[in-house]
Amino acid sequence: MGKDTTKNLVGQPLFKQIIKILPRDQFDLLVNQCGSDRYYKSFFTWEQLIVMLFGIFSRCDSMGELCDGMRALGGKLNYLGMDSAPAKSTAGDALRERDNEIFKLYYFVLIKYFEPLLSVSRKEKISFEKFYAFDSTTITLFSDVMKGVGRNPKGDGKKKGGLKVHMLTDVHADTAIFAKISEAKMHDKKFLKHLNPAKGSMLVFDKAYNYYMQFAEWTDEGVYFVCRLKDNAKAEVQEVLFEKKLGKDEHGVYQIEHIHLKYKKDKQEKTLCLRLVYYRDEKGRKYKFISNNWDITAEEIALIYKYRWSIETTFKKLKQNFQLRYFYSDTENGIKTQIWCTLIAHLLLNVIRVLSKSEKAFSTIAALIRIHLISHLDLMWVVTEGRRAYTKRSTNRNKSPSTVQMVLF
Repeated sequence: MGKDTTKNLVGQPLFKQIIKILPRDQFDLLVNQCGSDRYYKSFFTWEQLIVMLFGIFSRCDSMGELCDGMRALGGKLNYLGMDSAPAKSTAGDALRERDNEIFKLYYFVLIKYFEPLLSVSRKEKISFEKFYAFDSTTITLFSDVMKGVGRNPKGDGKKKGGLKVHMLTDVHADTAIFAKISEAKMHDKKFLKHLNPAKGSMLVFDKAYNYYMQFAEWTDEGVYFVCRLKDNAKAEVQEVLFEKKLGKDEHGVYQIEHIHLKYKKDKQEKTLCLRLVYYRDEKGRKYKFISNNWDITAEEIALIYKYRWSIETTFKKLKQNFQLRYFYSDTENGIKTQIWCTLIAHLLLNVIRVLSKSEKAFSTIAALIRIHLISHLDLMWVVTEGRRAYTKRSTNRNKSPSTVQMVLF
């Protein structure tokens, strides 16, 4: 058929090539610190991570499907340093009993480890080197192991369980640098106390995180922010700094005000001094942005908030490309373990995308890896090319009736 004779085969399955990207020595150090292998004679922590990543990349729906799938690999498991696939009960017990903290800590280690590689790009027209966005996404669970999702049921119905993944991302690198998992009923603003932004950082978030006392503390620490003003906020206008009447088809900043917002701290009423920017976009929608930065232009404030949608894209990638509708365990520890391993898989795909300099979409790379997970193809070739070339046939494809008959009989 005139196939291209170029060979892109290597001696290891594609999944093994992905695993080699992970710093094993740092994982072993965490295992010793946490003692996560202390009471195990088999199925150690590293093996559990490999099994979870295999299930996540291949989008298995259950632990039984995952273990049966690995068992069918036969001799290829030796590439992963495993003698055999784990039994469903063994893998399930590990999910239930092995503390998810080890996978959480390893995720943060990986963020630091890959930071020099991922932090090479900069968003245009943004004057802040440290530019972060944070938000949360809710994942519904079909059990009440972690409560808080959905409306109160009628009659004998049960309220679904659920969790929230709170995430802080580096907007320049489009990579998560901090995450926290909580019950869905936890209010978003409680996540703010877990952040520790450096002086000079710019934070952007939605109005669900309006917490004036925290805003005042950030202002004192030299940390800047941009967010939307709540509709019911009682803002006291001190001065109108800029005002412009926009035409029917115009968009942009049309008013800037100096405002005061009241909040209580230690039972005393205090005042927060902020900048309020009115903005109309190309579709005629109006926004009110508040910020504690008085040096940058109002146009940059609007642009900073526009980049907030990058974290929404991150959540979309997680939910569309990884299996977060079905969980391998019905315990809180098992569910959190799967979430942390999913975040590790997401980070690995970002690393592969940067290393390969691939222009393919994130979803395409995820699909190619899923399809070729156990193929002996070069990882970088798969995510950059991912197809075989065929030369044009010079002969007629259609066989004569006599030829077909000779083949059939």
